[in-house]
Amino acid sequence: MAKAVRFDHYGGRDVLYVAEVELPRALQGEVVVKVRAAGINPGEAAIRQGFMESRFPATFPSGEGTDLAGEVYELGEGVEAFAVGDPVLGWSDRRSSHAEFVSVPADHLVAKPDALSWEVAGSLFVVATTAYAAVRAVAVGPSDTVGVSAAAGGVGSVAVQLAGLRGANVVGIASAANHDWLRSIGVTPVDYGEGLAERCREVAPQGFDAFIDTFGDEYVRLALDLGIAPSRINTIIAFQLAQELGAKSDGSGTAANTGVLAEMAELVASGEIIVPIAATYPLAEVQAAFEDVERRHTRGKIVLIP
Repeated sequence: MAKAVRFDHYGGRDVLYVAEVELPRALQGEVVVKVRAAGINPGEAAIRQGFMESRFPATFPSGEGTDLAGEVYELGEGVEAFAVGDPVLGWSDRRSSHAEFVSVPADHLVAKPDALSWEVAGSLFVVATTAYAAVRAVAVGPSDTVGVSAAAGGVGSVAVQLAGLRGANVVGIASAANHDWLRSIGVTPVDYGEGLAERCREVAPQGFDAFIDTFGDEYVRLALDLGIAPSRINTIIAFQLAQELGAKSDGSGTAANTGVLAEMAELVASGEIIVPIAATYPLAEVQAAFEDVERRHTRGKIVLIP
């Protein structure tokens, strides 16, 4: 038997519990991973609350979790790319990584670089592939001026750095508590709140070329107010508004492959991109971990340690 996070119906954090479940087995082409770290994401809270039922419905009892890193525990028939004991990172598309053990297809895993901590490796997939997709969607290039909302959050903190690596001038919208950190990675910070459009124009009088929204509708509308063409606006959350306005909504689903994940893992392992870890929690404290995430003011990632 093994422990795994479950919820039996939509609701608040109080519906989450840790259950004893059967140890997963490695089917053909699959790998069972002993999980050492598993990141949590705001989207998982929205799914649990039922806010995304039309797009991502849950089947009960439901597990949760996408990001993972750990050691190969068992190999299914036909798997030759890994050996028992190998350190790996990757993802589950079955909402199952918030657990002690998880079985995933072998093509959902890559080797963990030695330089990556378990906490960073286990929280990388969603933010790395989402940021990659968003930066690609708006075609960030040298000398572009790019705005990013929630710039110190999980996806935002990676997106600003990836855009910077492509030669862009990056303006990051975040609370004042995160401004020094953003400056340390070459981002021009702007405080959110009333008067935001004016502050953005002050720091970028030449105007903006592209915008990446990681928070919600108001920032898509801000991007339009700043004169950015809808084709160079990407949101990872305001899907309906993006469709109405002709903006883009590329996320991890458009970059969910081991090639992108391996590339991003190497950028983080080399120090070219930093993934801040805001806090770690044991599996038994999953409710507290989500309380932290749902405040929407953490810098970087919250991680479960089974």
